Amino acid sequence: MSQSNAVRAQSLPATEWQPLCSSQDLVANSGVVAWLEGDQIALFHLPHSEAGEQLFAVENRDPKSGANVIGRGLIGQIKGDLVIASPLYKQHFRLADGSCLEYPEQRLRVWPVRLNGDTVEIGLAG
Repeated sequence: MSQSNAVRAQSLPATEWQPLCSSQDLVANSGVVAWLEGDQIALFHLPHSEAGEQLFAVENRDPKSGANVIGRGLIGQIKGDLVIASPLYKQHFRLADGSCLEYPEQRLRVWPVRLNGDTVEIGLAG
């Protein structure tokens, strides 16, 4: 690792991985919602995507309506980006970073997420 990369890595907050649910709770190509410290997190499992198996964790609360519905949205792809369409106003959010395609001022919070054996783990800043 170069020295500049080592410095950047040291300045990033450490990630603490916390168990969230079982992989059996996930539904392929769809969303499920889990609780984490008072927040609703929508999990999207894409087991056969072009990039291989992928898992995303985004805020379940739609910023436009305030309703907790993102986990019920439809997964799609727009201009190469995987997105979730809000079921109420149909705006599209990138699963990778939570940004909204139609309304740049809207954003979903995102969390790092991974499968560790049969456990879905969510990353929390340490």
